[in-house]
Amino acid sequence: MRAVDIPAWAVWVMIGLAALQAIALVPITGRLRRPDPAVRSEARLDLLDAVGSLLFFGGMVLGVAVSPSWFWVGFAGFALMTAGYAVKGVRWLRGRRRPTT
Repeated sequence: MRAVDIPAWAVWVMIGLAALQAIALVPITGRLRRPDPAVRSEARLDLLDAVGSLLFFGGMVLGVAVSPSWFWVGFAGFALMTAGYAVKGVRWLRGRRRPTT
């Protein structure tokens, strides 16, 4: 018996969220093929975020439904998402900085 029983509907919510992240990969891959380097660079960060989310949701579902030893996949996804958001935040802060002429 597990220490915490996760309801079955929570697993289905995680599967639904993972499906939405997989669908979000379609426009991201289209932006990766654009000629503008700024658009491609932003698309790479979005791809990192989407893949991290997929790994996170997949690790949580596998950890609950299959075996608790699969939770490490979710932690790896969380680390990828954190790195992607950190880079996006730094870029955002640099863009807000006023130019010193």
